[in-house]
Amino acid sequence: MKTRKLGTNGPNVGAIGFGCMSFAGFFGPTDEATSHACLDAVWDAGITFLDTAEIYGMGLSETILGSYFKSRPHDFKIATKAGIRPGNDPMIDNSPAYLRSALEASLKRLGKDHIDLYYIHRREQSRPIEDLIDTLQTFIKKGKIGGYGLSEVSPTTLRRAHAIHPCTAVQSEYSLWTRSPELGLIQDCKRLGVAFVPFSPIARGMLTDTPVKLENIPKGEFRHQNPRFMEPNYSDNIRQIAKFQEFSQSRGWTTSATALAWVMAQGDHLIPIPATRTAQNLAEWATADQIQFTEQDLADIEEILPIGWAFGDRYSTPQWVAPEKYS
Repeated sequence: MKTRKLGTNGPNVGAIGFGCMSFAGFFGPTDEATSHACLDAVWDAGITFLDTAEIYGMGLSETILGSYFKSRPHDFKIATKAGIRPGNDPMIDNSPAYLRSALEASLKRLGKDHIDLYYIHRREQSRPIEDLIDTLQTFIKKGKIGGYGLSEVSPTTLRRAHAIHPCTAVQSEYSLWTRSPELGLIQDCKRLGVAFVPFSPIARGMLTDTPVKLENIPKGEFRHQNPRFMEPNYSDNIRQIAKFQEFSQSRGWTTSATALAWVMAQGDHLIPIPATRTAQNLAEWATADQIQFTEQDLADIEEILPIGWAFGDRYSTPQWVAPEKYS
């Protein structure tokens, strides 16, 4: 696999990363053996950057990774996140005490004494950004983390944080159906030498040869309450995606690989982190870095799925908990 730089001062990693949220059962049941088999396929594909979080199964995803690392000596670069405390008040907590505790717990679950990247999962608006970056600098100086990242923040927050201490990466939802980061965030990351890490680059399973069916979404799962998966939006989205499927098939590519390649084509500082529970699904997009678009290909994609084409907002009102809005 081709490689990309995880920020100006970060390590080289596979051009495609891997999101480990699915290992915690967010998108259907799974088990440790299946997750470990998927991770074997991830490594074999040349994917070397893993993304997880404290909140994914309340430590379950990190625990599964930790058990995997005990038996496989692969040199994965690891990112994890903290800052969300569901069921607590405040729910978003960037206090030094909480972040120290969360980091130590994550390191213990992962079986590591150092991780490459530590994200603030959501920014606590009432806390000065200077105080937050001071806490993260302390972790860097102590050798606990290689660098810090920010998740779902505005360009203004990135610029303020980066001026205090260089940021390694910014993570936000970005795909052919969610393009708001083009309103300054992707550009500022490029200018500052910060990696931009798109999550859900395959549109939560929709930009595939077989888009997720509503009846197959487990009860209570995130997508049940998401506007884009509610009727009539869901059916409208399916009809629009069918045109993109036809385009991909006409080129001999899978729909998911085409969608992922489009994300990577938006800049060499983008490192998307698609997610899956199985090695079988991974095979559908693992070679997306090999796709080379012509100018006509990109123009055709823009005509089929123009910016703003998706039906429904990316979050429902209750789901808009803490992402910073800047458009």
